[in-house]
Amino acid sequence: MSKPAPSIQMFGLKKSSATRAAERFFKERRVKVIFVDLGARPIARGELGRFVQKFGLTALLDLNGKAYESLGLAYLRISEERLTERVIEHPEVLRLPLVRGGKLLSVGEDPQGWAAMLAQD
Repeated sequence: MSKPAPSIQMFGLKKSSATRAAERFFKERRVKVIFVDLGARPIARGELGRFVQKFGLTALLDLNGKAYESLGLAYLRISEERLTERVIEHPEVLRLPLVRGGKLLSVGEDPQGWAAMLAQD
């Protein structure tokens, strides 16, 4: 009995080069990608919560990105709850893509993490 082809859920923006790199990585390996375009549909709070629980909210943010600076997030002192709302409203402040494969998660451009997702049973 052959094992089913892995499928990956990816959250990103179409214009993000890291998101496109992840799509290429999985396509080259014939992996089905369920892509959620955060420009068209915001990430669900619960889904974002999985990544926050594993990495912490700060690790998900692109601290050097233009969006982070233009929203003034470097200077604001706001609760994690309010910051989470901002992230959902402005996904461009995230280190994209957010990728989930089985029980494994990865943030940003992470070929080793992606490969680990494909290696799990």
